[in-house]
Amino acid sequence: MALVLAGTATAAGSPRCECKTPSIDRYQQWLASGEGTTVPATGSLLVRQGNGYAAKVAFLNAEWHVVVLWLGNQFEAQADLSRSAGFWLTYSATDDLYVQLRPASHWSGGDKWLTRIPSTGGKVVRRFFGFAPDKWTWLPELGQPSYSLASALGEARGLVFVGKTPNTLDFRGLRVDGYRPPCL
Repeated sequence: MALVLAGTATAAGSPRCECKTPSIDRYQQWLASGEGTTVPATGSLLVRQGNGYAAKVAFLNAEWHVVVLWLGNQFEAQADLSRSAGFWLTYSATDDLYVQLRPASHWSGGDKWLTRIPSTGGKVVRRFFGFAPDKWTWLPELGQPSYSLASALGEARGLVFVGKTPNTLDFRGLRVDGYRPPCL
């Protein structure tokens, strides 16, 4: 699976089909939630980057920070990722963080299935994060999910990036195996 950035061509040479409004790989809703001290504090993280867009945010202070990505580009949407192998993420991070898989039926709260997103030392890298159960866990500090990872995959509403340390994040690409978000 080739991952290309917005405004570039696919491996076959055809132009990427981005949305009419700012997006990264057709994901239009990269949002600062207002939870934790971040820059920006709320609203869209999307900024012009070359011919496309990047989602940029800084986590400040030693507290929990929350950044939301709606998989279907609106809160009410959900995606069935039960047959997906995982996702490719192109990003940079100055410290480790986590990504939570948040299902529609259990959106709120910290007690979610998550996987660690390692620091890149500020360099942009592309990494694959699989949906295999042995790759996902939960943090005692945030609570144990009351539902299975399989059920979360079946009704995925969003990926939520969380971290408890200062961090500078730059998201450049996201490709979920077997899923293409609709443009709104």
